[in-house]
Amino acid sequence: MSGAREGLRVANALRSSRALQQRSALLCRQRFASTTGAQSTPNNDLADLEPASSFATPQPDEATLKQFNPKAKAAAREQQLPGNRYQYHPPKYYRGPLHPVQMPRSSDPTARDFVPGPFNVPRGKHTYDSTIAPDLMTLTYKHIPPGYEAPESKKGELREWDGSSPYHEGRPRRGPRGGGSSRLGLLERDITNSNIPELEGISIAAYTPLAADNKEYLQVARAVIQAITGVHPETIRAKKNVVQWKIRKGVFAGAKADLTGDAAYEFLDKLLTLVLPKIKDWPGMKWTTGDGAGNLGLGMEPEWMAFFPELEFNYDMYPPALVPGCHINIKTSATSDRQGRLLMEALGMPFYEPAKKRR
Repeated sequence: MSGAREGLRVANALRSSRALQQRSALLCRQRFASTTGAQSTPNNDLADLEPASSFATPQPDEATLKQFNPKAKAAAREQQLPGNRYQYHPPKYYRGPLHPVQMPRSSDPTARDFVPGPFNVPRGKHTYDSTIAPDLMTLTYKHIPPGYEAPESKKGELREWDGSSPYHEGRPRRGPRGGGSSRLGLLERDITNSNIPELEGISIAAYTPLAADNKEYLQVARAVIQAITGVHPETIRAKKNVVQWKIRKGVFAGAKADLTGDAAYEFLDKLLTLVLPKIKDWPGMKWTTGDGAGNLGLGMEPEWMAFFPELEFNYDMYPPALVPGCHINIKTSATSDRQGRLLMEALGMPFYEPAKKRR
């Protein structure tokens, strides 16, 4: 009985010593696997690495430099690269839709007029494309039944002479009634899917009549316009003499900046969201504003310029007595002031009508 116990004890001791040896061998194998693999496999990726730094690598010799000739190597290539992909030059002029060679789109990097971007979509532009444009076309929809023939309209046409006098013969036709001008204004076109009114650009101009005597007025005006628009302004010179305002022809009279595309939408969104709501005594844009072609305008007092976030953040930088007001002209693709006001109302511009003209 005692002999059997001794035999089991010796067997357990041998089993435990063998397990310890196997475990230590496994750990060593895992630890030195990369070393043994590099020694056993000559095609290992790590074997290609140089032990020394690249800064200590010597320069190539003269024979290697003379041997390096990429032009000769390209000429000796049996199959050349395809020219339509690597040697394409877009045409310089557009020769019509039926020409076999067409110009690529402006979004193509190979196009001559390629401009990278846009990298973001302004909130106002996104609202216009998704909501305002469909609503304008729906609100101004005019149903025309099939077979309806519209009567001939004489709106905007020049009037004929009635022939009551012999002097009427051979005379040019008379202009339209009213206004005292023989020029015909822009006729309003119905809003369809092809001519929905849209914002084309914004022009910001600051008038500084005192800049002729003190150039600091002009410098502050340019700094203010550049701060609120992000565009380097253009200096304006007086075109003629005005004795009452003490202005001489050719002197600097102000600064102007033009915004188009996304920059115009960003400025209009800032104006409607951050600046105009802070003006307590501003009733809104006048209802009668406009040039007859869908372009609207409003003026900003010098005290109101401090509400722009670019000036409000660091207003001490600008002398308050030299900060000018500005005129903001909004250019749209509308064909009448009514359509321009309709577009601006949809974008969030408030309007007011004088009490004497209300019905």
